[in-house]
Amino acid sequence: MNTDPRLYTVAESTWPCVRQLPLGPITLREGQGGGSRVSAATLNGPVTDSDIAAAETGMRDMGQVPLFMIRDGEGELDVQLAGRGYSVKDPVNLWSCPVSLLTDVKIPRVTTFCIWTPLAIQAEIWAAGGIGPERLAVMDRVKGPKTSILSRGNEQPAGTAFCAIHDGTAMVHALEILPHQRRKGMGVWMMRQAALWARDNGATELTVICTKRNTGANGLYASLGMTSVGQYHYRILPNGD
Repeated sequence: MNTDPRLYTVAESTWPCVRQLPLGPITLREGQGGGSRVSAATLNGPVTDSDIAAAETGMRDMGQVPLFMIRDGEGELDVQLAGRGYSVKDPVNLWSCPVSLLTDVKIPRVTTFCIWTPLAIQAEIWAAGGIGPERLAVMDRVKGPKTSILSRGNEQPAGTAFCAIHDGTAMVHALEILPHQRRKGMGVWMMRQAALWARDNGATELTVICTKRNTGANGLYASLGMTSVGQYHYRILPNGD
């Protein structure tokens, strides 16, 4: 499966790093604790071992463990990093569907809300799922249209997510549902709310990135009729700090 390279740009724009630093054929990213996606280095052309070593030094200078994103067509880099002792980290799936696919059903009243800026209860839900202030700072950095989504079940807060748009494509990030509210359809309503918001803000496509190990979330996106349109993984240097 070949990933549409456009989706890498959407991910970058809707979940941005603090800054990018070109270093020869490699681009470094400063993430300041915002997760792998905003901290991983990416390839711009063929690299040598000395290029990789320089990138490792640059990432350490930023206080980050050496980490690379491996995208389609970068098998040679994958082999090079494996030879340097890097381990595979967080293989992911990219899912996509037309916005119209998820806007055909009316959401029950007081089930989902679009809110910017997020409420304190949303920050608490994210924190319970390991999404802390550093990732909230990523959301704040987004320049284009964006929103958070709050869901409610049994008259109680149930979950939260973030959605932003780049070039007509919306991407959902940080979808988190409280444990006692799971398996009650909250994820379905949140994705439908994201699609409605995306449509109302000019997007025609809805996308989401999900780790392959998250079988529940992957099952949710498949059940909604979304299509798996790509994948990538990271390589991290264990004990590389």
